[in-house]
Amino acid sequence: MLRTISALLGAPLLMLAMTGCTDVAATDVTLTKETIILDARTPGEYAGGHLEGAKLLDFNSGELAASLPELSFDAEYVVYCRSGNRSGQALKLMEEAGFTSVTDLGSLEQAAEATTLPNVS
Repeated sequence: MLRTISALLGAPLLMLAMTGCTDVAATDVTLTKETIILDARTPGEYAGGHLEGAKLLDFNSGELAASLPELSFDAEYVVYCRSGNRSGQALKLMEEAGFTSVTDLGSLEQAAEATTLPNVS
């Protein structure tokens, strides 16, 4: 009986968890001239290729966190990294700091697909 109840309650929770993680690349992102594109990767990763117009703010080095007071809270931001891990952390950090318009684009490949921006070096 307990297994049946656990299974009945667990299945919806599992489905909710799976649907909460959206594939950003499947969604088109509309950029404006005012949208600020942030690359949360390292300088070496950035040098190997990045989205055209992206500003490098290395998450791992603390550069992104240190730059938050200098960024406009009213601007619209999109952020990406190598795999989507750092961009997710950057999104959370920015939201906790009071930024209200931040989109996590995931990996560089997902970001390029969602924005249709070229990958340049």
